[in-house]
Amino acid sequence: MSVREWEGIKIPVPGEFELDLAHTRVGFVVKHMMVSKVRGHFGGFEGKIVIAENPLESTVEAVLKTATIDTGVADRDTHLRSDDFLSADKFPEITFRGKRIKDHSGDEFTIVGDLTIREVTKEVELKVEFTGAATNPWGQEIFGFSAETDIDREEFGLTWNQALEAGGVLVGKKVKIEIEGEAVRKA
Repeated sequence: MSVREWEGIKIPVPGEFELDLAHTRVGFVVKHMMVSKVRGHFGGFEGKIVIAENPLESTVEAVLKTATIDTGVADRDTHLRSDDFLSADKFPEITFRGKRIKDHSGDEFTIVGDLTIREVTKEVELKVEFTGAATNPWGQEIFGFSAETDIDREEFGLTWNQALEAGGVLVGKKVKIEIEGEAVRKA
């Protein structure tokens, strides 16, 4: 494994990595009826991470395929793909483009980037924990990470909702995006 010591942690030497689809989960959590949480994920995505000589100049880009949203309930997934939410036919991708690393402490980093949903772009801060680097049994260099951010879905045009008789709404405005990832050095 080609790693180097940087500020007390072992990180990969510079180079380009791709998200390992078999070992990465791009998920989300949103409140339902003000009392419980619904979890889901995107089954189709790709991502590229370039580790720079100065790790604080590293970049990240990711693309999620909106038609692959999956909450485990077919009717709900169909509704989420509809014009009420993601409009998957018109807007087949959600993108994230990292612009800079705002700060870091040990193995935790804050990446500032542009998140685009339904052609609406907003700057978000992604909290990232670097979880280690290794060589897998097939000789590939990999590293792991966890990342999360909260967004207001209505800021991206996802405004559909339904008022509840007892007060409140059917779907919460805040969406937590959670990523558990593994990246492999591009050959």
